[in-house]
Amino acid sequence: MTSGSPDPYRGRRTGATRAVGRRRGPLALLPLAVAAWALLEIWLLMLLGQAAGGLTVFLVLVAGVLAGALVIRHAGRRAWQRLAAQARGTAEPGTRSPAGGGVLTMLGGLLLMLPGLLSDVVALLCLFPPTAKLIRGSAARAVERHTWPVGPAFRAAGEAGRRMRHPDGRVVQGEVVRDDDEPDEDRDRRP
Repeated sequence: MTSGSPDPYRGRRTGATRAVGRRRGPLALLPLAVAAWALLEIWLLMLLGQAAGGLTVFLVLVAGVLAGALVIRHAGRRAWQRLAAQARGTAEPGTRSPAGGGVLTMLGGLLLMLPGLLSDVVALLCLFPPTAKLIRGSAARAVERHTWPVGPAFRAAGEAGRRMRHPDGRVVQGEVVRDDDEPDEDRDRRP
């Protein structure tokens, strides 16, 4: 039964349909990639179970959780010690870790804790020093290259850090003295 009046909602795009229409590019495929990753992990665990048995799969999963917890614990302890040393002012220049080293170690520990063989391989790539260095370099280049909100801030922080350091790597301590155009009477009143 129709009333003869046109449907006011036909042909009109609501906010939800506009958001779906705009969602293009690599982030639009993220849910599909996560589902494919999970299916691949389950399939690999089933293959391992058929080849070595269910107890082996269980032991591999438990070992991954324990190893990941130890890695995260160790990385957290190192980060806390570095932070405490910097707060005390006793941090030595040689003990400084590369940028993103703690984050990559934490990510590796988290991936070890996730059930699955593929995530364990990616975790070991994050923890193995040569591949971790490659990952850190490529991530830094990606952040610098893209125009994300983080990109300009990342570049500005890097430039500010380079400006504040002495050529031999030491931080130059100093004080900012401003010589503004103050009236002479205000300058004379100061103690």
